[in-house]
Amino acid sequence: MSKVWLITGCSTGFGRELAKEVLKAGYRAGVASRKVEDVQDIVDEYPDTAIAVKLDVTDQTEIKSAVAQVNEKFGQIDVLVNNAGIGYFGAIEESEEDEVRRMFEINFWGLTHTTTEVLPLMRAKHSGHIVNIASIGGLVGFPGVGFYNATKFAVDGYSEALAKETAPLGIKVTVINPSGFRTDWAGRSANNSKIVIDDYKETAEANKQAIRGYSGSQPGDPVRAAKAIVKAVEAEHPPLHLLLGVAALKGARNKLDVLKKDYDAWEDTTTGADFPVNE
Repeated sequence: MSKVWLITGCSTGFGRELAKEVLKAGYRAGVASRKVEDVQDIVDEYPDTAIAVKLDVTDQTEIKSAVAQVNEKFGQIDVLVNNAGIGYFGAIEESEEDEVRRMFEINFWGLTHTTTEVLPLMRAKHSGHIVNIASIGGLVGFPGVGFYNATKFAVDGYSEALAKETAPLGIKVTVINPSGFRTDWAGRSANNSKIVIDDYKETAEANKQAIRGYSGSQPGDPVRAAKAIVKAVEAEHPPLHLLLGVAALKGARNKLDVLKKDYDAWEDTTTGADFPVNE
């Protein structure tokens, strides 16, 4: 039997294209969205291999129900893709705590709660693959999206630790770090802070306007991204970290250069912080 995928956030963007690609490839899938009518067209095309499930990742009751529905229909969940997420624009000082907490509930806690619900099924079989959608903003901080960065840095750290815990159990983990793709992330899926501080006009505000300005014309193709994710899951030795997009690769390599420069320049201070070897 083909593997069973559960994909969150399938109404638009990566989730929608990935669901279509997975089903087209002959896999079975739980296609999850806050509103099942938003994904019903996908399921209607694959009535024998797809199920639409209602899933707001901030609602643990819905998480339990969605996982149970997929497991009941197909008898297993082999691949979990934590894709649901939102953005938020504002300098750190401008950012509103209620908006930031909401973003953490979706981008981080929703991801972890869904993973925790699926893990027992994977542990029972000693196999599975968890794919967490982060961002190049989970590796590199950018002005104007600092708290979004914080949610995605959290996903990266969580994924690395999870991979080390589950590897002996036969469960693989991949964290995806895309750059700009033609999804709705920079559109209706990202609110602006209502607080505006002029001192951040040339940093946070400028970057926000740049991101908003190229929404819909980003170089990243969600269909190609979906194919890349399927390729990674199908690989015998899938990557722990998968960058998607030229800008993601450039940004990550620049970050490595910055880290190396600081580490090398301050090596003596770093090593001097330990007790002397002979003490």
